[in-house]
Amino acid sequence: MKKLKKFLAAVLCIAILCGAAVLGINYYVIASASPYILEADNAGEGYDCILILGCGVNGDVPSHMLEDRLLQGIELYHNGVAPKIIMSGDHGREDYDEVNVMKNFAVERGVESSDVFMDHAGFSTYESMYRAKEIFGAEKILVVTQKYHIFRAIYDARALSLDAYGVASDPRTYVAQLYRSAREVLARNKDFIYTSVKPEPTYLGEKIPLSGSGDITNDK
Repeated sequence: MKKLKKFLAAVLCIAILCGAAVLGINYYVIASASPYILEADNAGEGYDCILILGCGVNGDVPSHMLEDRLLQGIELYHNGVAPKIIMSGDHGREDYDEVNVMKNFAVERGVESSDVFMDHAGFSTYESMYRAKEIFGAEKILVVTQKYHIFRAIYDARALSLDAYGVASDPRTYVAQLYRSAREVLARNKDFIYTSVKPEPTYLGEKIPLSGSGDITNDK
């Protein structure tokens, strides 16, 4: 019985320590990124690009979350915040394509096609930031996503030596946001490890400089 009690006490201590570590890293990521999150009206200018992170699409229709990111990014582009946009999302299979949906949405709203670059291999937040720097040669970026997500995006970018700032887009309430926010705590811990180790993303490839035309990334 004494051995069992000692074992259970040890398990409890380990659980408490692990929980404290998870919460501590979560707080660290949020605190590190917070100074670089801006209001849309005070975003400034001089960025190499606006980086809009993919979310979900249903055929050719963006999800509500993705639509809000796109509308915010398009507004910033039209306000002269940056001359180029990177649409970074999942196009890992033929029947699921976030980035073409994102580009078409922007072009239909007055963004020049040549100003929109598609990152077809932005399979995760970390990979999107890594590729923005290594493939597209970005140095100073403005990231657009929802507030719950933007802390990790900015943290990842800055850990990869990007001069990154962010604008959050949350004009409405989203279904299952409580679950999404809880899951994000673990995602921040995962990316804390990733940015410490800095593994290469799933794909790299040839350089695609932002000084050229975004139409070079077209595949349709």
